[in-house]
Amino acid sequence: MPRAFQLWKNFALHSPWFPIARIINTGSFRTLGPDERRAYDAPFPGKKYKAGARAFPKLVPVKPDDPASEANRAAWKVLEQWQKPFLTTFSNGDPITRGGDKYVQDLVPGAKGQPHVTLTGGHFLQEDSPVQFANAVNGLIRQMDGG
Repeated sequence: MPRAFQLWKNFALHSPWFPIARIINTGSFRTLGPDERRAYDAPFPGKKYKAGARAFPKLVPVKPDDPASEANRAAWKVLEQWQKPFLTTFSNGDPITRGGDKYVQDLVPGAKGQPHVTLTGGHFLQEDSPVQFANAVNGLIRQMDGG
């Protein structure tokens, strides 16, 4: 697991300060405007509302004996048999997931021959490459619908 993920996990679990909009802004290439920051903060008006966001990194298995590792291995067994179209749209600047697209493409049969794209951005592609991301997803849907 990249060092950036371990740092993120420790911050999420232990920092007394957990500014949602600033986290999204930091994980994006572009700077969010004031209205966008308010929109990201709106669902989290207090500390207790951030419990799920804080817990999420702990759910990512990083060792074979992590509680979520067994379910993760089972999910990969399903994905290794997945024949339906499977598209990856990773970013070029995410320090945690960058390069993972090739791993997924090699393991998921439905990923073979798909128009995979590497988008410009950080972790939050909806902020950095929203149109390109939507176009890739819409293209996959059109392909599945036959046109």
